Amino acid sequence: MPNDQSDVWWLEKRTALLEIAKHNLNAYVYNLDSVRAAAEKILSLNSVDRALYAMKANFNSDVLRTLADSAIDFDCVSPGEVQHLVDVLPELDKSRILFTPNFAPREEYEWGIEQGIQVTLDNLYPLQAWPEIFNGQRLFIRVDPGEGQGHHEKVKTAGKQSKFGVSRSEIDELVRLTEKANATVVGIHAHSGSGILDPGNWRTIADELVKVAERFADVTVLDLGGGIGVPEKRGDAVFDLDALNKRLAEFRSKYPKYDIWLEPGRYLVAEAGVLLTHLTQVKSKGDMRYVGVSTGLNSLIRPALYDAYHEIVNLTRVNDEASESVTVVGPICETGDRFGTDRLLPPSHENDVILIGNTGAYGQVMSSRYNLRETPPEITI
Repeated sequence: MPNDQSDVWWLEKRTALLEIAKHNLNAYVYNLDSVRAAAEKILSLNSVDRALYAMKANFNSDVLRTLADSAIDFDCVSPGEVQHLVDVLPELDKSRILFTPNFAPREEYEWGIEQGIQVTLDNLYPLQAWPEIFNGQRLFIRVDPGEGQGHHEKVKTAGKQSKFGVSRSEIDELVRLTEKANATVVGIHAHSGSGILDPGNWRTIADELVKVAERFADVTVLDLGGGIGVPEKRGDAVFDLDALNKRLAEFRSKYPKYDIWLEPGRYLVAEAGVLLTHLTQVKSKGDMRYVGVSTGLNSLIRPALYDAYHEIVNLTRVNDEASESVTVVGPICETGDRFGTDRLLPPSHENDVILIGNTGAYGQVMSSRYNLRETPPEITI
């Protein structure tokens, strides 16, 4: 089904967004109804036993509360994320947290165990170097399914070029080390990338994980990770959740002893967020026309880092014909400080409100004060 941009939430709430822009030069705005709707879609998958939000995507407090209230649990990758989650949600049962550090120091694994949260290992080294801290512990193991997927090489999180996961060639040693450490493996985990549009990807991962799970008698959970893609451009198809549900249901009928978990991050929050900014200047250089805005890659680094596409519209003149091809750039002193190239906008003027879409994930959380420019505030509606 094509992605119909005519009914996106930010058009319905245009008046409210323009009012926010009157009081903020730049701002991230998150629509909590959109977050709830995405959570409801994930939770409707009857082949999935549990969904955990990869909170590195967006740790805004209102977003976290909304997801928790929607019965979404949480995957954290650092003690800081866990502590922030607990600060925001002090009544949250710690059984709803999965802790998955990567190349972290010994102290982080000890801390996770002391906190009573489920810890995931994605390398043999902790078991080789610090086996005593895992004595009697119930562990998840992240394995490398062998092939990464995603919209850019830097978001593929499997395969030998990726730092993540225990390789399949190390499984025999993993069995030996967990037995020697007196640790019990209860879950097998993988994550192959981000922005994946093929529903068959998660069935493929499940088929790989079950081969590892069968080596450990106490495994009850297969965590298939996240990476569900969201539409980027007008006309893009939405991800086929029904097809995903069907493929996982087929797997479950074959392997009913295992619970299936997913870890959506961007899927739950990307479309819920927009970045509002203001047009500052325009410039022509030969046949190139530049539109400058009041924030840059310090606020949204995904286009520079991943060549990520984000919809860009002139919210002030959204009903005018988009007749000019422009490159949208920010004020940061880097050639790569551009949000989009060859984008169609209507004739635009200083102080027009420019909206950058699908910025609810990996936007504010990856921002910085590069060039000593402030990052945008976050506002929820």
